[in-house]
Amino acid sequence: AVVLAAGATRPRDLPVEGRGLAGVTFAMDFLGANTKSLLDSQLQDGRYISAAGKKVIVIGGGDTGTDCIATSIRHGATSVINLELMDPPPAKRAANNPWPQWPRVFRVDYGHAEAKYRYGADPRTYNVLTKRFIGDADGKLTGVEIVNVRFEGGKMVEVPGSARVLEADMVLLAMGFLGPEATLAEGLNLDRDARSNFKAAWGEFATSIPGVFAAGDCRRGQSLVVWAIREGRDAAAAVDRYLEKLPPASAPSTAVLGGIRSVTEVPEILVLPEPLPAAGAGAMGWVPPLPVPAAAAAAPDMALRN
Repeated sequence: AVVLAAGATRPRDLPVEGRGLAGVTFAMDFLGANTKSLLDSQLQDGRYISAAGKKVIVIGGGDTGTDCIATSIRHGATSVINLELMDPPPAKRAANNPWPQWPRVFRVDYGHAEAKYRYGADPRTYNVLTKRFIGDADGKLTGVEIVNVRFEGGKMVEVPGSARVLEADMVLLAMGFLGPEATLAEGLNLDRDARSNFKAAWGEFATSIPGVFAAGDCRRGQSLVVWAIREGRDAAAAVDRYLEKLPPASAPSTAVLGGIRSVTEVPEILVLPEPLPAAGAGAMGWVPPLPVPAAAAAAPDMALRN
């Protein structure tokens, strides 16, 4: 058996005029080289793309964009601007983003905080479309032409008279990822889904080739490391069933099942009507009491300690 865990490393490009100018770089090329040089030599080997003394523009947000902002600042960039196409997130959950969905709200990440400390303002500019990259006679980036946009009826519309040019020595493209690199899928003749990910059903993780499994971002698309860990474990269990010639499982052994319930509806949980008294003098501290299993609470030697 073989497990494919190749990630989703194919970056989304920005094919506008001037894309081939020196200074326009994919975010992961910038971040990957920086990390390797840092670990190998504390950036002494020069084998990284330096932002020192440069006017940097990061196009795209998310964790990758934040890392680009912070790394550029630590290199010693003259300025860092972060351009985002969409509207700024609301301060609180919108009506179409209820719990338990991930809250899409305005946040200040570490890169934004460092930029504000270094340059005096949050680096993000929203509702901006990149029109073209501008360069000199030597093919080096010198600026970025942008225009403000708004969304009307689900369509993006440019704001008249808002076009302008920002000076730039370096542009980092951090606009997300489109899926795994095509080389592996093409070489193995794997089936892929509509998003170009390796096609493998959740639970069994089996691809279109017997004995070949897929897990993580190359199967589900760009996601978080916790999902990669989860899928790696479940894929290992699926491989074990395959090698032992066991029937497929109906769901992964670690699947989260069920729905949302009040603790008052669960008989195994004792809901205390009153909070416990605060910790006495000399105690290390106090934490609010948690619900306690009813059987344990009924035990004669049971004592709750804060």
